[in-house]
Amino acid sequence: MNILINNLLLAFYILIGLFFLAATVESWRDKTNPARWGTGLFWLLLAILFAAGQWIPNEINGGILLIIALLSLLKQVRVGKIKELDEKIANQTVKRIGNWIFLPSILLAILALVIAQFTKLGGQVGIGIAAIISLIVAMVLTKSSPKTVYEDTQRMVRSVGSAGVLPQLLATLGVVFTASGVGKITAKAISGLFPVGNHLLGVCLYCIAMAVFTAIMGNAFAAFAVITAGIGIPFVVAQGGSPVVVASLGMTAGYCGTLMTPMAANFNTLPVALMEMQDPLGVIKQQFPIAISMLVVHIVLMYFLAF
Repeated sequence: MNILINNLLLAFYILIGLFFLAATVESWRDKTNPARWGTGLFWLLLAILFAAGQWIPNEINGGILLIIALLSLLKQVRVGKIKELDEKIANQTVKRIGNWIFLPSILLAILALVIAQFTKLGGQVGIGIAAIISLIVAMVLTKSSPKTVYEDTQRMVRSVGSAGVLPQLLATLGVVFTASGVGKITAKAISGLFPVGNHLLGVCLYCIAMAVFTAIMGNAFAAFAVITAGIGIPFVVAQGGSPVVVASLGMTAGYCGTLMTPMAANFNTLPVALMEMQDPLGVIKQQFPIAISMLVVHIVLMYFLAF
């Protein structure tokens, strides 16, 4: 089973790499983009990492990442000119299929959940299989040709740009922070400033730290291990807090930070790019008040439910 799972994951990564390789070609073909060579190189290096990274020495993979970061830093990664969506055809399609337009998205979520929960394939493989099935359903519903799928895929991939690599980098950063003992250092620093034993203070520290650290890293999963080890366990669980309640609410408290940071590219940067919003912080500004209010709710719930 493990061999099957690994092979399926490898196939999905290679498929993603091929999408990025197509973005490379399209970027180099776009003569209106003044940074087309840098943009194409960015997508080419990303395609290599996804499709062949496991066969490449880690030192070379690290060097490729540094080049990718350097291209972004020097603003050599630009969207360029992308073929616009034909609004007339799109409106006709929407009128024809009506609310069935939501079927692929709903099917994606349900299939991924079913595969993850009721098979041994796991969540990652589940998402990959569900995505392919949902794509086929979407093509049938909209009567789209492979050419249309290719063009729409390129529109989405290239619109995201360098923000597309951010989730992978942030996840890696979380692993590095955990391995380097940041959680222990955080615990020592905070214990010297705040007294241990005050339940309300411990809950406030944990929830706020989860939100802040998630905002910095853009990923609540990466923040969870570090902040729970450094604050959640010594300041809340060790003082009598229920581990189940503390862990559950601690994770979702981190999501409050996700709503307030541009580092959460898939939540806050991707919509800006896809909807061509003028304000790069437009999504965050709308979510900020809700995030703060939900953080307060988490603190109250953890205080009353964990003890």
